[in-house]
Amino acid sequence: MDSDTERNIIELCGHAGKILLESGAETARVESTVEYIGRAAGIDISCHAEMTAIFVDSNHNPTTHLVKVRTGDFNLQKVDEINTLSRQFTANQITFEQLKTGIERIDHAVIDFNWPEKILGAGLVSVAPMLLFQATWQDLTLAFFVGIIGYLTAQWAGRVVVTPYFSMGIGGLVIGLLAASLQGIGIATSAQSIIVSALMPLVPGVAITNSLREIIGRHTISGMVRAVDATMTACAIGAGVIIGSLLGHF
Repeated sequence: MDSDTERNIIELCGHAGKILLESGAETARVESTVEYIGRAAGIDISCHAEMTAIFVDSNHNPTTHLVKVRTGDFNLQKVDEINTLSRQFTANQITFEQLKTGIERIDHAVIDFNWPEKILGAGLVSVAPMLLFQATWQDLTLAFFVGIIGYLTAQWAGRVVVTPYFSMGIGGLVIGLLAASLQGIGIATSAQSIIVSALMPLVPGVAITNSLREIIGRHTISGMVRAVDATMTACAIGAGVIIGSLLGHF
């Protein structure tokens, strides 16, 4: 195999790993997927992934390909599509060029739900915990709308302010303020239940789960980075809720 072909394969493997890591895949999945693609293409590849970079090289070539990574929002659909492509390529169901075209398409695709679906999803997620609290129908309805307002506020703040974790704090503040105010004027029965339920759309559940999987899989550095990020997000939300609840009682 000539050096140009080998370099193209290594670069494509790095590209696939970057999409996986930026979309929320755990580092073990990134490394295994990249190595599977390389071996299916005829190169014995080694991959080492961290939260900020991916290192890909051939075991018989001293050159290492470095890909810088900037993690963002989770997009598990992209993770699934890259995994599907890699499996098809490994099983010889698609060619290398088809794999390359597919990875480019996934990278440039904007995979997201529309706003009505996001709003309805935020409301339903906010309602679910109220069923455990055996809340009144009135509080359950209020949690639905408070959760939506908190989610939309966090999304708006994330577009306006680039400071990390600030948007989640603003979302928590609005939820705490609304829940405390509704209880203060006698509309809501339990502000605490509404707050806990309405916070569900903001809770970094996927990040927490992935951090535990990373640590259990002995990818300690990546796991700790994800855990710290999730903890900072939770602290920002908690601080916003406390401030909002205090303001709502005045």
